[in-house]
This record gives sequence, C-alpha cells and structure tokens, in this order.
Amino acid sequence: MSIKNIRKEVMQTLEKNIDVFVDKFLIPVEEIWQPTDFLPNSQKDTFFEEVLEIRELSKDLNDDFWVVMIGDMITEEALPTYESWLLDLDGVQQDPDNGWAKWIRAWTAEENRHGDVLNKYLYLSGRVDMREVEISTQHLISDGFDIGTATDPYKNFVYTSFQELATYVSHNNVAKIARKNGHNALAKMSKIIAGDEMRHHIAYSEFVKEIFKI
Repeated sequence: MSIKNIRKEVMQTLEKNIDVFVDKFLIPVEEIWQPTDFLPNSQKDTFFEEVLEIRELSKDLNDDFWVVMIGDMITEEALPTYESWLLDLDGVQQDPDNGWAKWIRAWTAEENRHGDVLNKYLYLSGRVDMREVEISTQHLISDGFDIGTATDPYKNFVYTSFQELATYVSHNNVAKIARKNGHNALAKMSKIIAGDEMRHHIAYSEFVKEIFKI
C-alpha cells in the first residue's frame, strides 16, 4: 500500500472519533462569544458615545500597532482559503456526514468570528484606510496560497498546529500592548481571540499525536 493510501486510511480511522474532538475542543454556538459582545451596540442610545471612546483611545496606539492589527485581521479574513484547502486533504470528504468535514466546518465557524470582530473594530477606530485593507484581503483570498504540503493530511495538520500557535502569540501580544496603553476593551477582545487560537492549536496538536499513535 502506498504512503498516500496508508495516510488516508489513518484519517478514516480517526474520523470515527471526531465527535470526541468536536466536543472537547470546540464550544457550542449558543455558549461561545460573538463579535457584538465586544462592539458598541447600535441599538442603544449610547452607541455614538461608545464609538467616540474607541476612537479616542485608539489615538494613543502607534502605527506599528495598527500594522500588526491589520495583519491579524487579514490573516483571519482569509478563512475561505483555509477552509477550502483543508477540505481537499486526503481522507476528507465534502459531504455533511463526513467527520472531518464536520470538524472543519465547525472550526471555520469559530474562526470566522475573529476576522469579523477585528474588521469592525478597525473600522470604528478611525485609524485605518479600510478600503486599502479590503483590497489587500481580496487579493489574498483571490491569489490563494501554496505551503508546499499538497493534500498530505499529516504535513497539513502539523502546519496548522503551528499556524494556530503563531496567531495566538500575535493576538496575545496585541492584548498586552492595548492593556498597557489603557485600551482595556481591545485588550479583552484580543485576549479572548488568543484563547480561541490556543484551544485550536491544542486540537490540531492532538490530531498529530493521534496520527502517530496509529
């Protein structure tokens, strides 16, 4: 049997227990935070005051900080690329009942909140040319990417585990700088996002461990 077929068989074996990973590492939609939890409520009379507060606090953060925030947001907004890439791995089938597809969809749904809240926050801050950011995001998604791992699930899960760790580090550092500058709401938001990324990092690391066990 070829290495490709062996790895595909391992993925099919792990798929049988995917619900365990979903329950352990992902949070039900009804229980997890949503972007509006960290943004001014447009239905309240205090909306404009809250937006002005964000804009005032944002003035104290330097350009380097916003460059990092933009990079974080664009990375998160390229989620369609990551989902389509993972759904093409050996052993993954794009049908509603496939365990891996179920994991990828649920993981994507959690990750989607990150780009959503960062996009809105950057817009409200008044510190960023959002049209240029949107152009960059569209280019990134349109161009796609090639990390040299093809459809090998082993290599791709190793890559993803490190990618999740890298995003954790970035969001966590943003939280530290925001808090240091008195922007506590932004610090809290970034810390929560970092927590999601760490949880996802642990999940993909567990996938890799289980693969090597088999």
